[in-house]
Amino acid sequence: MTDSPSCLRIDILSLFPGYFKGPFDESIIARARKAKLIDLHLTDIRKFADNKHNRVDARPYGGGPGMVLMPGPVVDAVKSVETPESRVIYLSPQGKPFNAETARRLAQEKHLIFLAGHYEGIDERALEMTVDEEISIGDYVLTNGCLAAIVVIDALIRFIPEVLGHGEAANEDSFEKGLLDYPHYTRPEEFRGMKVPEVLLNGNHKNISAWRDEQALKKTKSARPDLYERFIKGKDTRKANGQESL
Repeated sequence: MTDSPSCLRIDILSLFPGYFKGPFDESIIARARKAKLIDLHLTDIRKFADNKHNRVDARPYGGGPGMVLMPGPVVDAVKSVETPESRVIYLSPQGKPFNAETARRLAQEKHLIFLAGHYEGIDERALEMTVDEEISIGDYVLTNGCLAAIVVIDALIRFIPEVLGHGEAANEDSFEKGLLDYPHYTRPEEFRGMKVPEVLLNGNHKNISAWRDEQALKKTKSARPDLYERFIKGKDTRKANGQESL
């Protein structure tokens, strides 16, 4: 484990540790690693095979297509990195849908272990013995859970203090207020005949805030009517309770 008390340790267990080299060596994740805000470790499940051919998968009992990861190597791989502070997460289409709230919660942990699924899945006994929760990044199936692990890690580290460099950056993103984000503009003021909205240029922060709220509502209603309806219902509840609302 790292010596820094504020550093989040992340272990990823998969059959393809090389899959993660590029994404974790660039951009914000790379800077977070360099600043020792996160401590990333990769473990090859195949190293825990107990046979001379390093086989970690077998045909499923009961028949069916594909192969299933055997419980022994998976459980041993988890135990090799597990600590009393660990939370073990299995990336799978059968998991609970991943969202910003989950990302924020996971960012508060001290040690996360991500178990990437492969082939048709992992022997259920291994999951029951080791996994604390299952997470899905969407209603579709990937060739393996490595990409899902990258998505979840990229999302959650944004909620770790100092990772983005601006304390309020993550709080202003889409979904943080229950809505999609408002449009953003920067220089030049006019680009190929299209101008920046005048309200953003006048320096009136109250008007700017109101415009952004209005644009976020419009965008959410158009692109994600499900989120919009949920937000409106929540707004009505907050009003009934005398609480602040957008």
